[in-house]
Amino acid sequence: MAIKNPIPVFRSFDEQMAKKFYVEFLGLKVDWEHRFEEDFPLYMQVSRDDLILHLSEHHGDATPGSSLRVEVKDIDAYREELTGKVYKYANPGIQDQPWGTRDMMLTDPFGNKLIFYSDLDQRT
Repeated sequence: MAIKNPIPVFRSFDEQMAKKFYVEFLGLKVDWEHRFEEDFPLYMQVSRDDLILHLSEHHGDATPGSSLRVEVKDIDAYREELTGKVYKYANPGIQDQPWGTRDMMLTDPFGNKLIFYSDLDQRT
């Protein structure tokens, strides 16, 4: 038996807002989309490198306001990438934490928090 990495499910409410945040801003790609029928809620997978997320418009699939920690090899480079984009709802900053990480917290349009982090000793 092998247990693999989990795939978090975040609640979303608007396809365009989700794509603007996750694809255009964070740089993830849409792997696939599913609807049972036209005009039904969207369930989709987005990814970048080893990060895989499911975003669901289905009531009951997830709770808005969830949090996720995502390790990034170079948090400073990722922050620079994000601040170079036009996205008026976020101004990412990095905080050194007393437990030894550098954290960059972003909140998606639906209240979910993504905390990107690197170890302090990986500072460039």
